[in-house]
Amino acid sequence: MNHNKSSIPQLIIASTSTVYGGKYLDYLTKDLIGHFKEVDELLFIPYARPSGLSHEAYTEIARSFFEKINIKVKGIHEFKDPEKAIEKAQGVFTGGGNTFALVKKLYEQDLFSVLRQRIIEGMPYLGTSAGSNITGQTMQTTNDMPIVSVPSYQTLGIFPFNINPHYLDPAPDLLKHMGETRDTRLKEYLHFNDIPVVALREGSYIHTVNEQWLLKGELPARIYFSLDDIREIESGTDLRKLLS
Repeated sequence: MNHNKSSIPQLIIASTSTVYGGKYLDYLTKDLIGHFKEVDELLFIPYARPSGLSHEAYTEIARSFFEKINIKVKGIHEFKDPEKAIEKAQGVFTGGGNTFALVKKLYEQDLFSVLRQRIIEGMPYLGTSAGSNITGQTMQTTNDMPIVSVPSYQTLGIFPFNINPHYLDPAPDLLKHMGETRDTRLKEYLHFNDIPVVALREGSYIHTVNEQWLLKGELPARIYFSLDDIREIESGTDLRKLLS
């Protein structure tokens, strides 16, 4: 199958699939319609599946949403050859769950290189939570417990930064929590690493549009450029200008 190798990567990288009080992917619907406008059938990767959900059950959740915008969904586990499934896919959606479980499975099936190549070629990609984590340089800024071992922390490397989804601001007056905050954890990461981190609050997402990496959603993102340079970046900002 021939693909356009000069295309611009098309991604929606979301902190979460469901915002508080909302329904699955609803807050992304308008952008998803445009993002997948040339997609009749979407390939869903359920490998990060939340606890207690089978691949089939998780895929059905995605299928139920996308059928509302006239897009069919097939799970990658339904194919005998998952690499060929990605090679032929019109678009890919990698759902959330546990990033370690997702990365382990992608390495086991040797899918990182083909998925990266298809994204670079311009195949539209949607990631939520763990599916967003893997678009950064490494998965080291995931919030997930290492429930399985992974052969490498290196992931797709589409962006020159890492993602921290579900970012939570410290709330000492509301939570009498004496342990490390998310801010503390990310600063710990920067003591040993020099890859910046884009921390996405719930309802925030990155949408690549016309070679821009637009931050969208109602809330600002917190970007950890380094230990000495941490900034709040407003929605509507082109992150490419800041981080490329």
